[in-house]
Amino acid sequence: MPKYVIERELPGAGKLGAQELQAISQKSCGVLRNMGPEIQWLHSYVTDDKIYCVYIAPNEEMVREHARAGGFPANRISQVKNVIDPTTAEP
Repeated sequence: MPKYVIERELPGAGKLGAQELQAISQKSCGVLRNMGPEIQWLHSYVTDDKIYCVYIAPNEEMVREHARAGGFPANRISQVKNVIDPTTAEP
């Protein structure tokens, strides 16, 4: 199943408190429950003004539908083609 990175522009994201992040997470999980098991949220990275989310989904349109249904920005959606880490350098 394809994996996607979603870039969400959210000014001040890095200043969101635990309750605000919990509310966003709960909203996302609620939308995902309604969409069924084909789409899955793995995790997100919160930076100063953006949130980068990693999802598994059968296609980009399903990722976009999640964003629309949740009222979340999805400024850029990129399909992951490969994953590398320090072990990739090993012979």
